[in-house]
Amino acid sequence: MSLQLPPSLWAATAIEAPATPPLRDNLRVDVAVVGAGYTGLVTALHLARGGARVCVLDAGEPGWGASGRNGGQVIPGLKHDPDDLRRMFGGDRAERLIDVVGHAADNVFELIERYNIDCEATRHGWIQPAASPTAMRAIERRAQQWRQRGVPVEMLDQASVTRRIGSSDYLGAWVDPRAGSVQPLSYARGLARAAIAEGVQIHGHNRVTDLCQEDGRWRLTTDQQHSVRAEHVVLATNGYTDNLWPNLRQTLLPANSFIVATRPLPEDLRRSVLPGGEVCSDARRLLLYFKQDASGRLLLGGRGPFAEPRSAEDWNHLKRSMLGLFPQLAGVEFEYQWAGRVALTQDFMPRLHEPAPNLSILLGYNGRGIAMASTLGRHLAQRLLGKEKEFPFPVTPIRPIPFHGLQRLYLGVGIAWYRLLDAVF
Repeated sequence: MSLQLPPSLWAATAIEAPATPPLRDNLRVDVAVVGAGYTGLVTALHLARGGARVCVLDAGEPGWGASGRNGGQVIPGLKHDPDDLRRMFGGDRAERLIDVVGHAADNVFELIERYNIDCEATRHGWIQPAASPTAMRAIERRAQQWRQRGVPVEMLDQASVTRRIGSSDYLGAWVDPRAGSVQPLSYARGLARAAIAEGVQIHGHNRVTDLCQEDGRWRLTTDQQHSVRAEHVVLATNGYTDNLWPNLRQTLLPANSFIVATRPLPEDLRRSVLPGGEVCSDARRLLLYFKQDASGRLLLGGRGPFAEPRSAEDWNHLKRSMLGLFPQLAGVEFEYQWAGRVALTQDFMPRLHEPAPNLSILLGYNGRGIAMASTLGRHLAQRLLGKEKEFPFPVTPIRPIPFHGLQRLYLGVGIAWYRLLDAVF
């Protein structure tokens, strides 16, 4: 079944998609990549630059999944702060990992500049505000840890954060100047065009239905009964992972993130909300994230129902949240609403699995996919080319989440609990 790009602001305003026709014949390559999101495209691009023959297969088109539906915020780092990573990994590995994730946004903007990707890229920083004293203490610690590593962070008091964001709901904030913004589907399409220019073959609307080894090589079979034979395979399916590899789908919780966008705001309202062009995601456990696009629309995203959206009412909680944060927008019409899956792992860390010889699986960005997928895709390519012996994260076995079939219950209970904690603390 061919997957069509769902309606969204990004689908309506993105640059033209490059031609990625379905596979019409059998193919032999060095590396076959399954998934044409940021991970797959960046990995393929760097592999091709290193001299490998590469093809990318996707059930939809480049950017069909979360890479073309996210909030467009390019934020470095992980959910875990540097001190957490030191406790978790210790020694040189922790220091290298902190360095890698700290420069993750740099990789995005370097790719955009190198390949002249037209994706509304800006780099005005990320504001993370706190709505409670507990959250304020947490962001103060976070800011201090990055300041100690040379990042010129900025702290905002209540008056300053109200002026910088345009909402009086927050007690304070920290500002990370490394972050920025892109039109995410245009970025994905620009990566696809760059990969093709480097010699990568990208074939859309080809679902891989079987993966097996024959005579020391991998054979990938598509739903159109064509095959690709490759020395190495990379699975890069993230929140849209299916049952292609045993138990892989059960290692993730694919939570839907919902987004609404207004019509372009009048000039006076544009100047009242994030007038400096920063992106923003707050420090709630169930965070809200928001930014303006290039045309002055305000986007706001957050958690929604676990299932795929079924009616327009599934976005009403976000519309209420936007007007609660920004009462000056009363009467502004909403123009777009859409959703995409975020791949959550149990410890909120990305995963590299190598469950069989010459098979690599990279996924699990927990809401930081633009920067982290762009960075880790490059490191994976260097690993496969033999130029990097140690990946920034340890290679881990595939371990299904216990009672994964109850994932709707997990997320439902977790969301209710976090909502209570956000309200009380």
